[in-house]
Amino acid sequence: MAIHPTAIIDRSAEIDEDVEIGPYTVIGPKVKIRSGTQIGPHVYIHKNTAIGHDCKIWKSVSLGADSQDLKYTGRATYLEIGDRTMIREFATINRATTEGGTTKVGDDCFLMAYTHVAHDCVVGNNVILSNVVNMAGHVTIEDHATISGVTAIHQFVQVGRYSFIGGGSRVPKDVPPFVMAVGNPIMLNGLNTVGLQRKGFSEEVRQELKRAYKIFFRSQYNISQALEHARAELKQLPEIKHFCDFIARSERGVII
Repeated sequence: MAIHPTAIIDRSAEIDEDVEIGPYTVIGPKVKIRSGTQIGPHVYIHKNTAIGHDCKIWKSVSLGADSQDLKYTGRATYLEIGDRTMIREFATINRATTEGGTTKVGDDCFLMAYTHVAHDCVVGNNVILSNVVNMAGHVTIEDHATISGVTAIHQFVQVGRYSFIGGGSRVPKDVPPFVMAVGNPIMLNGLNTVGLQRKGFSEEVRQELKRAYKIFFRSQYNISQALEHARAELKQLPEIKHFCDFIARSERGVII
């Protein structure tokens, strides 16, 4: 291990042999750090935090601090970070609120400077959070979503897979998968066509998603009617099913 002599590490921490830990970093109790991960200087990993393989944590990051929730009673809660995730300067990620609960960040994510992931959030795989994205508690972000800088996300909001949110947005409702959205108040801005092409989605899938978008957001149907038409008229590809199911289970309602 390449551990700087000024680092402070709790005896209960489990650190693999080839982990790097920079100057003045503090590793608290019941922290697990897997092989290949690099921890920069002045990082504070508070407790009950598991970090996967080959992650890179830059300077002055705070991981696994207590939930910023008045309901938090000091019980054991957790933070899990997957493999190959990069977390840039001054980002903060808190543990969950309820005893036994876990805040989660997946594999291959990129959290840029000053991002905040609050208690009980679940961030999927291959998610990009640009500078100063701030998430309230219980937010779910599905795989491959991209959120641009200085965006605030309300508690309990869900952001669908392969969606793109433009910078400076305020997100009080759910953002469907495969779409673009931007603004304060946030509004839909069409299908994430370029993103879907770059990710290798077939022409068939992209055309069906365009049809689904028109049924839900460019027609006179209400949500129940749109669901009925989409399920009757569209090819029931996995992406179409996910699009419909996401909207059907939305509790906060989706943006339009």
